Amino acid sequence: MLKNTLFLLLVISFFSIGCNNKEQEKNLAAREQQLLEKEKSFAQKESEYQSLIKMRDSIFAKKDTTEVMIWPAEIAGAWTGKVICTESTCSDYVIGDQRTDTWEFDSDSTQLVTKIINNNNLVRLYAGKFDKNEIRLNFKTDSTAKKKVEMNVLLNELSPNKIRGTRSVIVDNNCTAKFSVELVRSTK
Repeated sequence: MLKNTLFLLLVISFFSIGCNNKEQEKNLAAREQQLLEKEKSFAQKESEYQSLIKMRDSIFAKKDTTEVMIWPAEIAGAWTGKVICTESTCSDYVIGDQRTDTWEFDSDSTQLVTKIINNNNLVRLYAGKFDKNEIRLNFKTDSTAKKKVEMNVLLNELSPNKIRGTRSVIVDNNCTAKFSVELVRSTK
């Protein structure tokens, strides 16, 4: 009987130890699952944090490199422009033709521009560059235009009340016209 009792105690203790182990395993598995969820959550937050840092750095980098472009005060504003054709291989332009418009040196948020205005109507908008006492203006028709026209203006004689230079016009890569340009500061 002692053998049976001893055997019975041994079996009961074995089962109780086994039950505790299974319950502990379940608890351990649940903890591991919670830990994995926390690690996933942390990894996601870390990823979002790194994205935000990259975004912040790119914004600061753009802010550092982006400058608002404006014409110098001695150039900005309205000028009365007289343009005279001096050479032409185009039927649209005749040597001696002249035109008088208002040239307004202005800027938008991204670039320097020059507006050509005639009778209060915008005739043309040039993209502009200013470098070392030289103004370069460019205009191109878009790809949908019937005529391909490219205009380049070089203004390299600058003084407080007068600007002089040249304009060249290329039409359909076929003909060229050249003009003298003289701008006088508007008194309006």
